[in-house]
Amino acid sequence: MRWKMNCEKCKELLVAYVEELLEEPGRRSVAEHLKVCPSCQSQAQELSGLHDRLVKNGKALAREMAAGQVRHELENNVMNRIVQEQNVRLKAAERATEALKTRRTIMKSPVTRIAAAAALIVVAALGINYIMTPSVTWAEVIEPILNAKTIAFDLIIGSDESNPTMHDIVAGSRIRRTMSNMPNMTQVIDLDNAKMLGLDTQAKTAIYVDIKGELADRTRNYVEFVRQVIRQLQEGQVRELGERTIDGQKAIGFTGKGQNEEVTIWANPQTALPIRIEAKIGQEISFIMKNFEFNAAVDVSLMSMDVPAGYTEQKAKIDLGNANEQDFIESLRIWAEIIGDGTFPQAIGTESTMKVMPTLVQKLTAMKVTEEKGTQTGMTFAKGMLFHQILEGQGQWTYAGAGVKLGDASKAIFWYQPKGSATWRVIYGDLSVKDVAPENLPK
Repeated sequence: MRWKMNCEKCKELLVAYVEELLEEPGRRSVAEHLKVCPSCQSQAQELSGLHDRLVKNGKALAREMAAGQVRHELENNVMNRIVQEQNVRLKAAERATEALKTRRTIMKSPVTRIAAAAALIVVAALGINYIMTPSVTWAEVIEPILNAKTIAFDLIIGSDESNPTMHDIVAGSRIRRTMSNMPNMTQVIDLDNAKMLGLDTQAKTAIYVDIKGELADRTRNYVEFVRQVIRQLQEGQVRELGERTIDGQKAIGFTGKGQNEEVTIWANPQTALPIRIEAKIGQEISFIMKNFEFNAAVDVSLMSMDVPAGYTEQKAKIDLGNANEQDFIESLRIWAEIIGDGTFPQAIGTESTMKVMPTLVQKLTAMKVTEEKGTQTGMTFAKGMLFHQILEGQGQWTYAGAGVKLGDASKAIFWYQPKGSATWRVIYGDLSVKDVAPENLPK
């Protein structure tokens, strides 16, 4: 009977597989899975490296360990720690029964038993960090974040990991960005010159967008934001969170708070390389960064602001400039009229905008609008959401439009207090606007 193998099952069997303790068809199923799964291949290579070092040094010390000198308690202690570490690394902690079975199987191998005992004795000299977790400091963890010349990572806006994922490659002042929910779109952003090159990889079209003014300030280089927060943190503002399993890996955590920002960094306890960064700005904005690659070689052409060969440049002038209240009102109209079929959405904001952009594109396509009209509508929607982003940072706003019909003048759907103003601006379901004193705000 052929075993059905997946990553979870494969990783549970890797220790026994490396030790050559699996019987058919288990050994064959693992071997076949490793041929097609780079993740499990990498894990198997790490285990093989550990096994080889243990065996090599176990043999080297075998002569010094006369029969009977290897104490049973020592064997148990080392092997327990090896298996315990693997449970954490392979996300198998909840499968304690299977882990114990694996441990008992491994202990039947004489070579492994000698190697296990040898491991504890020579661990300092060998630096086998799979067993002994070194002390990792905040300075070591932030070093690659502050100093890497290139950083690639996945980015999720908000705390819900089902939200669309952006993949950023950052090299100096250039960012190359793709999004999981709009796979045909690629952005190359030049922060120094406040320009963005938008590429439609399916239609083979390219368009330049000016992002001067507020948009330039708010087109986040998330890496630079994290760097700024780290630099601002003073001694005593960072505390250690201890060890946990993060994204399936053993990690050590640190968290630091500034005046309005909070950053938590989880790092590999062996290499000190960041695994995951969680950041908050005030009460409204948060994001997650993970799957880092530091100082990777980046093809220069990927970061170029030149239109790639084979692409047609669209000549429409797009200026996202400074967004204002009227842009925001028009974006609410688009959201209700086009996306919501006459009804305002359940929520607005950066997260909601990212989720709904593909829907807007689909709706405009179904409406068979001209390319010019579609581009104008998309840009108006984006400028309106930019205005709301500015309010997100200030925190003085309320949205109450969930389920309200477009045109309902009796329902207040949004109100905010402009910076420096004593009164509030209230937007109603018919998209009219009134100045309202604080005591007369909707309840």
